[in-house]
Amino acid sequence: MALVFAASLALGGTVAWLDAARSVEAELRAAVAVAQQTIAAETAFLARSADPPQDLARLVASFRGNRHLRVSLSGTTTETLATGPAPSAAPSWFVRLIGVPPRTLSLPVRVGDRSYGDITIETVPDNEIAEIWSEFGDSLLVLALFSLPTILLIYVVIGRALRPLGRLAGALGRIGEGDYSVRLEGRLPPELSRLRDSFNRTAGQLAGMAAENRRLNEQLLSLQQQERSELARDLHDDVGPFLFAINIDAANIARHLREGRLAPIAGHAAGIAEAVRHLQQQVKGMLARLRPIGLAELGLAAAIGNLAEFWRRRHPDIAYCVAISAEPTSFGELIDTTIYRIVQEGLSNAVRHSRPSAIEVGVLVEATGDGETLVVTVTDDGSGMTEDRGIGYGLLGMSERVKAMGGALTVASETGRGVTLTARIPVVGRDAAALAFSA
Repeated sequence: MALVFAASLALGGTVAWLDAARSVEAELRAAVAVAQQTIAAETAFLARSADPPQDLARLVASFRGNRHLRVSLSGTTTETLATGPAPSAAPSWFVRLIGVPPRTLSLPVRVGDRSYGDITIETVPDNEIAEIWSEFGDSLLVLALFSLPTILLIYVVIGRALRPLGRLAGALGRIGEGDYSVRLEGRLPPELSRLRDSFNRTAGQLAGMAAENRRLNEQLLSLQQQERSELARDLHDDVGPFLFAINIDAANIARHLREGRLAPIAGHAAGIAEAVRHLQQQVKGMLARLRPIGLAELGLAAAIGNLAEFWRRRHPDIAYCVAISAEPTSFGELIDTTIYRIVQEGLSNAVRHSRPSAIEVGVLVEATGDGETLVVTVTDDGSGMTEDRGIGYGLLGMSERVKAMGGALTVASETGRGVTLTARIPVVGRDAAALAFSA
């Protein structure tokens, strides 16, 4: 604002300077014109005057005290001193800045054939410049008395009004450092109060998200530890005995060879082969838990069909129906794996806990207002979920996985009416056409 004030003052000073120069010029031209008319009128009567020099002296004397002119009579035996104003009170630099120099005009005085000399008119701009200087100084004083307190008042008022922004900047810095407990309090102007409320809501949401992330990390660590424990148990209970048996059979084969007995070797070799087949099955099962076998090679529909076939061979009394979206054949590795795990967990829970007579699996795409949503359902008509069993780690892990993808997983159950597992995952640009087939 001080810069704007200085620029305004400079612009106003330039305009005032131009106007002042024009005003002085106009004032001096008017004064010279009036003096010429007066002198012309007076000299017209000199032919009838009894004493023309005396009348000329009185004419020149009549200009004494004129603010803009200095008038003198020359060219006669008796010089008449010039008449005019007192020196200007304006400083010399201001006079030079206005830049209006004095001008001189000579009017010869003749009566008949006789010359009475010349009347010299000299303009004196100093007094007009002095008047402008006085007015300019008064204007500057009034402007300063008005502007400087105004700038000071605005500085104080706006400074107080914007002071909360300093607190907001500090609070944002703490948010950036991870401290989501910070809040802004106190009375503020309406505009800043809305900003404060928005900041507090955002900080609260960030605090909630941070707490949720901590909970998810703890849950993830728990699930990872559980998975590691299960793998360790499987390696110890299932793989360890077969490796021990292979080691025993290999040692026996080596002993029989040293003793030169070949007949028992065939039995031990067959035992090793049998143990290796069991190990292969166990390792294949572990790999399937870590990464769905056949999902990338066969596609989503075939992989889910294999899951249904896996359970059909073990529980042929249950009817399985699978409906998979016809397009696309894949939703991407992350979504395909999530769908596979949801169906895997849903089928496993239904077969092991609900004792159903039919299980339906659906993977469809629904159009929504803001895009499309992938809907995965696993429904059975079994006994339902009892309160004492509740949601296990498997479903809890699936729920967190779906939530991380921006979706939601719900479990609906009534005793005696089965369980419906529904996962909704946002997708973009998918065909909602569906293909139903019996697996």
